[in-house]
Amino acid sequence: MDNSFDGRRVLVTGGTGALGEAVVKTLLDGGARCEVTWLVESELRHFTLRDRVNLHQVDVASEPAVEKLYGEMDDLWASLHIVGGFAMSPIEKTSIQEFRRLFEMNALTCFLCCREAVKAIRGSGKGGRIVNVSARSAIVPTGGMIPYSTSKAAVASITQCVAEEVKADGILVNAVLPSIMDTPANRRSMPAANFQDWPKVEQVAQAMYFLASPANALTSGALVPVYGKS
Repeated sequence: MDNSFDGRRVLVTGGTGALGEAVVKTLLDGGARCEVTWLVESELRHFTLRDRVNLHQVDVASEPAVEKLYGEMDDLWASLHIVGGFAMSPIEKTSIQEFRRLFEMNALTCFLCCREAVKAIRGSGKGGRIVNVSARSAIVPTGGMIPYSTSKAAVASITQCVAEEVKADGILVNAVLPSIMDTPANRRSMPAANFQDWPKVEQVAQAMYFLASPANALTSGALVPVYGKS
């Protein structure tokens, strides 16, 4: 790994999860200074990088909390938004509460963090990067997960609209679109699946690393598939 981040400050929401930790490790190896959000104590139990990052306990679905967090990031280079949720159910068994819960966890958190990241990065006057996590099902019709798919489709739309709005500020905004990733939790919930076809979190992290890096000088408004065979 090169040191292309050269000490730049990078914020990762949800950096304590399986994908989050892979992203944070990749960024640290690339020379970034990482700020990582978490919400509940259980997230920290298996997070091995806590001594190498600055941790912030933040509910990124709370507007005041997100405003406060980003208000402290006056030299922010990049913001990567990994916080989100997943659920499956047929439409006739999907409640309005579940629809709202997934929309808040995925779309609302993305909106708030993008909005405040734009303010912080603009304030530095040096440009920067924003990377969101959408999903394969946001662009490939998939039954049985309408709240998840539509909330992730909103993430994709937010990504492209913000990219267009801030391109004059030198802020490049992109999203990755993984399918089911190879994590311990997913293996436990789907033990009969073919794990070999699932993208590895380290592979997804590499894509996010590039999009957030200074080496990415051109790509913005892209929805990058990172699902391989699955």
